[in-house]
Formats: sequence, structure tokens, C-alpha cells
Amino acid sequence: METLKDSELCFPQLLNASCIRTKRPHHEALLTYVLVVSISLLTTFLNLLVIVSISHFKQLHTSTNLLLLSLAVSDFFVGLLLSFQLVLIGGCWFLGDLMCSLYQYLDYVISSVSVGNMVLISIDRYLAVCHPLLYATKVTPHRVHMCVCLCWICSVIFQTLVLMDVLSQPGRFNSCAGECVFVINHIAGVADVIFSFVAPITVIIVLYIKVFVVAVTQARALRSHMAAVSVQHSVRVTALRSELKAARTLGVVIAVFLMCLCPYYCVALTGQDNLINTSSAALCLYSFNSCLNPVIYAFFYPWFRKSIKDILTLTILQPNSCERNMSWKNTKHESGDKK
Repeated sequence: METLKDSELCFPQLLNASCIRTKRPHHEALLTYVLVVSISLLTTFLNLLVIVSISHFKQLHTSTNLLLLSLAVSDFFVGLLLSFQLVLIGGCWFLGDLMCSLYQYLDYVISSVSVGNMVLISIDRYLAVCHPLLYATKVTPHRVHMCVCLCWICSVIFQTLVLMDVLSQPGRFNSCAGECVFVINHIAGVADVIFSFVAPITVIIVLYIKVFVVAVTQARALRSHMAAVSVQHSVRVTALRSELKAARTLGVVIAVFLMCLCPYYCVALTGQDNLINTSSAALCLYSFNSCLNPVIYAFFYPWFRKSIKDILTLTILQPNSCERNMSWKNTKHESGDKK
């Protein structure tokens, strides 16, 4: 009887000080392991393809793609952090109190950065579609770089303040060895929900409603005057089509993001997220969004499909491969929308 009891503890040598291991059927545990490992590997690999594509090919160094690059970096880290869920499948944390606090801190920072990236993407599409002249003069790669860096810096500072108690005394809220618990005080929790969820989601929805209204209006105008378009206006028509297509594609990205994000924060709002494994389903759904983004790019962006081919065939190792034309044509040679 003693042996059975000890085998159910996270740390049998600690006896009464150890947490009790969560018992799962073998097939359920195996399926969970396979699922988590698959999503983690797929997320890191696909987002690594996006990172290499945009970083390597100079033609892809556009303002919008720089935002996608920042999003891919945050999604890449989401995939890496997801692997830590393997430790929690049995209900025990074996990596120590410091790693528990660090894991939670990084998870909060990356989540905050992802939301910030979505806000920046929404602003980018709003300016491109609703204020095209302002976009052409004001939105430059240098300014986008600054906004992205500011997003990451602000996320680090804000989440450091939110999790200050957890970081200052790791493991202070654990009731037994093998537990990974974090508790945020009421004020910090309210601030986190407002600035990491309510305010950004409101901005995203409002901006995309405006983008949708303007996009529909412009699309109707394009169809109405298509036959009368002169050669001198054809460039503007092509550019407008490009912006509308990019707005539609990134709208899909944001819609999927919201569907995956809302359950995660709904759990947070109920106050049931202070134990990691209580919100594991919502966390996995949120993490799975990071895997879906590159799939959406592959479906909508010809340049991403071509860059994947060049990466997997090692064409990028050739001299001057960064100067390659990443457009996509219907013939052998490829051309198309850079965005």
C-alpha cells in the first residue's frame, strides 16, 4: 500500500510535502503527448519558414511584411513554450520554482506581444485602405521597425510589473512540491485584462469595421468604373486591388486570432487560470493559432509558397538568392502581389 501511495506522488522521496500525480489512462496520456509535440514542432517549423522568408528575400522587406515577421517571431516562441506543457501532462512540475515563474513570465510576454502585433497590423491595414496617401508617405520600414521594437519593449515592461510578485519570490504560492501556481493581485489582474485584451480587441474590431466599410465601397467603385479605367489609372487600380487583398487576408488572420484568443481570456476572467493545467485546453487553442497563421499565409500569399519552395530546395544558399523575384505568374515564371 505504501508503494502504491508513493508511486502517485510527484516526488515520492518528499512524502507528505509532494503533490499527487494526476492519473490518466495510458492511451489518453499518449494521445496528449503526441498532440502537444506535433503542434509544438509544426508551429516552430512553419513560423521559422516565415521568419527566414521575410528576412532573407529583400523584395519582401515591406512595412506589412515586417509586422508579419514580428508576429511570426512571437508565434515561434509560442511553439517553443508549448513544449513545456509536456511536463504538466502528469500534473507535476519537475523543473523547479524559478523555471515555473520564468515560464509564466515568458508566456505572458509573448501573449502580450502577439496582441500588440495584431493591433499594429490592424492600424497598418486601416491606413493603407482608408488613407492611402498618408500611408505612402508616413508608413516607412524604419517607422515600422520602431513600432515593433516599442511593442516588444512595452510588453516586457508591462508584464514585469504585472508578475512582479511571482518573479520576486518564485514558488511562494505553491502548496506542495511539484506544483506550479501563480497568483496575480487584483489590481494587476484587472490592468492585464484591460490592456492585454479589452482595449486591443476593441481597437482591432473598430479599425477592421472601418476597413471593411471602405473596402466594400472601393470594390464597388472598381467594378463600376472598370471598363472606363484609362492606362494612367491602371497602376492605382492594381495598387488598390493589392491593398484590398492584403486587408482581406490579414482580416482572416485577425478573425482566427480572436476566435482562439477569446476562450483563453474568458478562462482568465473567471479567475480559474492560476493553476496552469486548469486552463490547458484554452491555452492549447491559443497556441494552435500560432500554427494556423503560416497556413493562412501559404493559402493566400503566393510569395510565401515560392519562398517555401526555395528554402526546402536550398535555393536560398545560392549566391545573390536574396535578390530573387518573389512574385508569381500564371506561366512558368512567377509574379503577383508582394503582400
